[in-house]
Amino acid sequence: LGHPAVALAFGLVIAVMIYALGHISGAHFNPAVSVGFAVGRHFPWARVASYSVAQGAGAALGALALRVTLGADADLGVTQPSGSELQALAWEALLTFFLMLVITAVATDTRAVGEAAALAIGGTVALGALVGGPVSGASMNPARSIGPALVSGELDALWIYLVGPVIGAIAAALVYRFLRSGSTVDERSS
Repeated sequence: LGHPAVALAFGLVIAVMIYALGHISGAHFNPAVSVGFAVGRHFPWARVASYSVAQGAGAALGALALRVTLGADADLGVTQPSGSELQALAWEALLTFFLMLVITAVATDTRAVGEAAALAIGGTVALGALVGGPVSGASMNPARSIGPALVSGELDALWIYLVGPVIGAIAAALVYRFLRSGSTVDERSS
């Protein structure tokens, strides 16, 4: 497909799945976002572990389906850094920071247009993949990286995609809470 088409596909998949399943699961497809929501007090900590396990299991089943249907030589989409591990870690944290900031803004703030949340979130994923894909693989999602890594056995760089997104999501949740607490917009008039 080429890099721009892959980035667009990432974003479209997320947007479609938010519209399709958001009302059932809260659109929790990403363990880092679940952690960020818990830090921001929008999701109970007691559910983070079970959601994360389910997200990782879903990703592993998806990668396994690719392996079974496409064969042993299939590209499972294992996330790998292009540069140094430190560069990839920084980019994963930064990309996930912006993703979580957008998610928190459009999904939890009553002043946002909720119907547009899927487009905003999917667009952020696509932009992140377009810009960050060449550097870090632009996972922004530990589950998205866990599944292909487990099925392929390529675990060397997995830690980057577990740690970076969680750091970015936590930072964004804290920053958005700070920004919202200092908001001067009168919510009654909006």
